[in-house]
Amino acid sequence: MSDLLTFEGLSKAWFGVPAVSDLDYALRENSLLGVIGQNGAGKSTLMNMIGGIVQPSGGRMLWRGAPYAPQSAADASKVGIAFIHQELNLFTNLSVAENLYVDGFPRKFGIIDWAAINERTRSILQRLSLDDVEPSVKVGQLSPGERQLVEIARALHNEAQLIIFDEPTTSLTHRETERLFETIATLREEGRTIVYISHILGDVQSISDGIAVLRDGRLVDHGAAADFPVSRMIKSMIGRDLGGLFPPRSNQPDSDLILSARSIGQPGVLEKASIDVRKGEVLGLFGLMGAGRSELARVLFGLDPHATGDILLNGQPLTGGPRNRIAAGMAFVTENRREEGLMLDASIADNLALVSIDRFGRKPFALVDMEALSTRTEAMKAELSIKAGNIARQAAKTLSGGNQQKVVIGKWQMQSPKLFILDEPTRGVDVGAKYEIYTLVDRIAADGGGVLMISSELDELLGMADRIVVMNRGEVIGSVDRADFDREKLLAMAFREVTA
Repeated sequence: MSDLLTFEGLSKAWFGVPAVSDLDYALRENSLLGVIGQNGAGKSTLMNMIGGIVQPSGGRMLWRGAPYAPQSAADASKVGIAFIHQELNLFTNLSVAENLYVDGFPRKFGIIDWAAINERTRSILQRLSLDDVEPSVKVGQLSPGERQLVEIARALHNEAQLIIFDEPTTSLTHRETERLFETIATLREEGRTIVYISHILGDVQSISDGIAVLRDGRLVDHGAAADFPVSRMIKSMIGRDLGGLFPPRSNQPDSDLILSARSIGQPGVLEKASIDVRKGEVLGLFGLMGAGRSELARVLFGLDPHATGDILLNGQPLTGGPRNRIAAGMAFVTENRREEGLMLDASIADNLALVSIDRFGRKPFALVDMEALSTRTEAMKAELSIKAGNIARQAAKTLSGGNQQKVVIGKWQMQSPKLFILDEPTRGVDVGAKYEIYTLVDRIAADGGGVLMISSELDELLGMADRIVVMNRGEVIGSVDRADFDREKLLAMAFREVTA
């Protein structure tokens, strides 16, 4: 195999601060390279240089041995480079065929040749096992997994030779993930080169030929995937050995209930769902996409209504909306932190103060005690190890994904809640930040709080939960204690058909 893309001393600095430093690497043709690193390690900057979005400060790139200096995304596309981003770049209001040909529609006698467009689109979709998707269907009507395959179809339409996947499985179900990996294998068989970026280290290890590790903008380790167990990947990313993916649990749950939800029902959404969370317990909630996990969380927090059932917190019935839940001692970290958990343009301090600011009102006019509030937010920054400068001035949007999630958790911590509902709390964060979030979860439980932890990553729940409850089509199928955890059993519960 020859070298497809080569980096020679490639560097990029922002205002004198290096993001990528003196990078040397040769990507072989028809290989699959897994790229890993913590948030802020330089992965995005490197990919943006490959894609022509930003220009290097030093060094150079070579494409098949010739100098390669793209000035735009169009330049990268012309040589045969395609990106499959975590946030897909598709027009949901346009058809599949229109998305493939959005850069230019072929014409016949001056009229758009829809017959040729549909024939070519259908041929590409068949290669990706999307025979049942019509070229005329709107992308907005497709599932997340199907949309991702349409993005890949666009890369094939443009005859891309290098396809870069950036966190591609974040919004996919287990089956859609398997289908994606099957598609990637097919792309390899066609002779295409793949770069696969992900925080899910097991996936990277299993599908890659080689692995490259970035840390602080430098290539710190690389080699064959067969020589890269997850322990080496973690140590290379972090610079130290974490001693495992999960911190040891430091407490045992009490028998006292914090949350008791009985026969929660909402037509078409939930079917008599019942769960309990004990004092000091981390309760995992598992199920496939569409099982009703997030819907149950929203009902518990008062965001959505329920037609039947009762919700009790510390033995007291809960009624009304989220404001009542917060006052009773409930916290909810939603799965979409950027849209629902943060004011991105506001300062870190303002975000931390969102929930508890009324606690800092001074009588008689309830004017905010800014000095006390500043002291408390600074203490929360230190307590959660939020990596930031001046939190009163720095905007939340400037933080890495892991630190943004810590801010979301911190705003609730300042309210001292009794029950935390965490929906996909580590989605899109690196392994180091995951470990810190897991440590926070353990600390909440050790301090006597209850945690309802919703996750699509079964390994995460196996590593953190005292008990796992499985949902399927809006119904709670069963509960498994930690001593009886069994991956196959839990997956079988999640996949099985709900019987009448």
